Amino acid sequence: MTKVTVHPTGEVVEVRDGETIMGAFYRTGYAMRIGCKRGGCGFCKIDVHDGAFEYERPVSDEVVTPAEAADGVCLPCRAVPTGDMVVEFRENSLRLVNPLMRYMLSSKEVPARPSHLSTTV
Repeated sequence: MTKVTVHPTGEVVEVRDGETIMGAFYRTGYAMRIGCKRGGCGFCKIDVHDGAFEYERPVSDEVVTPAEAADGVCLPCRAVPTGDMVVEFRENSLRLVNPLMRYMLSSKEVPARPSHLSTTV
């Protein structure tokens, strides 16, 4: 599975095949500053430090200019990683909104069912 690492915190999120960066972060308990979620506003721009991606749909040169693209700017709402990546979110735009989900996804063990939650009637 492809991994996206957040610089400088080191947080790692696994991205499913064909999943956008934004989709993977939402699925794993994070939220980010967004606008349209369709690649039309550029509000969610992030900086790619390492790795590559493809856009699931074309992105206008007015939203991400050729100069920005050359500098590693991408739209996580449309970007699908083609391998492991290191990215940086702008202006503290990423936040953890569901710590329990994040814990459950990172845990290798399945917690035991509490005895008081019996399924027998």
